Amino acid sequence: MTGPAQGAVLVLGARSDMGVAIAHRFARAGHPLWLAGRDVEAMAADAADIGLRHGVDTRTLAFDALDVAGHAAFVAALPAVPAVVVCCVGLLGDQAESQRDAAAASLVLRSNFEGPALALEALAEPMAAAGGGSIVGIGSVAGERGRASNYVYGAAKAGFAAYLSGLRNRLAGRGVQVLTVLPGYVATRMTAGMTLPPALTAQPAEVGEAVYRAVIAGRDVIHVRPVWGLIMAIIRALPETLFKRLKL
Repeated sequence: MTGPAQGAVLVLGARSDMGVAIAHRFARAGHPLWLAGRDVEAMAADAADIGLRHGVDTRTLAFDALDVAGHAAFVAALPAVPAVVVCCVGLLGDQAESQRDAAAASLVLRSNFEGPALALEALAEPMAAAGGGSIVGIGSVAGERGRASNYVYGAAKAGFAAYLSGLRNRLAGRGVQVLTVLPGYVATRMTAGMTLPPALTAQPAEVGEAVYRAVIAGRDVIHVRPVWGLIMAIIRALPETLFKRLKL
């Protein structure tokens, strides 16, 4: 890995709907794109489309967030230090299955916390040493308070949010922005089949725009739709004695 790439954006978990939308938004602004994920063949079609639409250099890179032992080698093999890293890695899983099967629960926890956090940790110091940049983690409002319906997923996202907060604190003053993105409901393949309230549900392109604007503005934490900030403030304020009686 050489010095900082001029404006290069690395998207981890680039096959996700949000990852593709975020890649398109940065490409539209003229940034070269590095799409990283497990299915390089599938990403090739997205890379070709992005390059054709926006006229930017777009590359695909093999990356497995759960291969934590391989993160250092992945970072070392990058063409250069990216200017922006966006981590879209995640797995919703099934709460009932996680309660029955420890392996299923472990996969949800590792996919939403361990893998993403350690991947960003491997990138943080090289970016700081190169003079700065932006690290973006896609979190979830599910991590703002544990709910019976998805507490394994929510616990992992809460851990990831705490990690991003600590990383932000550590890198303050070293030129690296750390942005936590809380999308709320998003109409993606991951939520296909779920009944989502339209007023609270963003489209992937909306997430891409919000992330791009937040990076430009140097923000720390954003809710993609501001109404989620109010909703979660109310939910967080509920006393535990009352909250545990709610069916959420």
